[in-house]
Amino acid sequence: MSIPDSRPASTVTEPQLEPVLSWRAALRVYLEPASLRLFALGFSAGLPLLLVLGTLSFRLREAGLDRATIGYLSWVGLAYGFKWCWAPLVDRMPLPGLSRWLGQRRAWLLLSQCAVAAGLAGMALTDPRTDLQGMVGWALLVAFASATQDIALDAFRIESAGAQRQGALAASYQTGYRLAMIWAGAGVLWLAARAELAPAAEAGYQQAAWQSAYLVMAASMALGLLTVLFSPEPQRRPVASARDLATWLREALVEPFADFLRRYGRRALLLLALIGVYRISDVVMGIMANPFYVDMGYSKDEVAAVTKVYGVIMTLVGAFAGGALAMRWGVARVLMLGAVLSAVSNLLFAWLAGHGHDLVALIAVIAADNLSSGIASAAFVAYLSSLTNVSYSATQYALFSSMMLLAPKWLAGFSGAFVDAHGYAVFFTGTALLGLPVLLLVWLATREQARV
Repeated sequence: MSIPDSRPASTVTEPQLEPVLSWRAALRVYLEPASLRLFALGFSAGLPLLLVLGTLSFRLREAGLDRATIGYLSWVGLAYGFKWCWAPLVDRMPLPGLSRWLGQRRAWLLLSQCAVAAGLAGMALTDPRTDLQGMVGWALLVAFASATQDIALDAFRIESAGAQRQGALAASYQTGYRLAMIWAGAGVLWLAARAELAPAAEAGYQQAAWQSAYLVMAASMALGLLTVLFSPEPQRRPVASARDLATWLREALVEPFADFLRRYGRRALLLLALIGVYRISDVVMGIMANPFYVDMGYSKDEVAAVTKVYGVIMTLVGAFAGGALAMRWGVARVLMLGAVLSAVSNLLFAWLAGHGHDLVALIAVIAADNLSSGIASAAFVAYLSSLTNVSYSATQYALFSSMMLLAPKWLAGFSGAFVDAHGYAVFFTGTALLGLPVLLLVWLATREQARV
């Protein structure tokens, strides 16, 4: 039996005006059980990302790999850009045994988290100097499993509360996510530095130190596993069973995309264009950030303390501010603010490239950049959630978040070769200029929404 095309209005989270909450009521949402669960699950989602991209690039640069190779290896992250391809399976296909026991969302979360832990253990035991292909293979497993976790978790979040609380849930998710990035960024660098037999400046790359650090990261996925086991499965709209394979494929693969096009019509292309480039400045710049720190002479402890701890704290401040502002002022205004700040903050890295090794200057640049990123991320996640029909939450959100990464990740693969040819200052200035089209698209999308 197929799903009827006509749906109750309550199943579609079309952006709309919501009652204005007081500041106290808006902040109290962060203490609700759903927000706390998303905080813990956000940690399990944020842990793998740096370990296959940012922190890995630091590790590879220290191991002696050239910048161009590191840039190309960042294409491992394209797994996040293509997750919409298997999102319908995560959305609708039950896992034998697990789905009956845990429910659809929690079953896929548990499976993907176990795969992430296994992949991180494999990366720990692999030396990139002697087995780069093996390292790439394990990193691909982590990226694929992490992207699958994101699909299930985004659907879990969207189905856990109504549209008005999505900004707060996004901020709680971002908080856990960013704390995990502290652990996967500063934590792994701190652990590797403590495990070194001699300072890296004297002994060079030390596989045993990185191995122990990555094994601790694999064990850290236990927080997500426990949260899944003790969380309730969110309520979903009943889905009628398909009579045959063709019907199931239409409902699982075609209908989520057709639904989006039906609801937004000619606006759909504009919205997809905005989604595709909104975070381009940050994503392209981020691949070369850690090689930049290594080449500028910053130690593991300096990078850990400033960029991975202090910087992430500033991102959390921005995420909470962005979530609260989105509920207070509306998502559109905060989207524009985040787009402006993200582009401008990249110019500070261009200045730092010519300034030299200066810890105080690094702190100032990281503070501005991460505050901007937090505001933009919280507003953007809330915006993506508002575009989603909860009947197809996993598939549609996966499409949106995949498009957010696809073009930026592909372009970022050439970042190392660009830096080799033109230098860091020109590269960072170029990433700032990439943000200019975003401002136009936000303005156009806001204008179109006002006409509806």
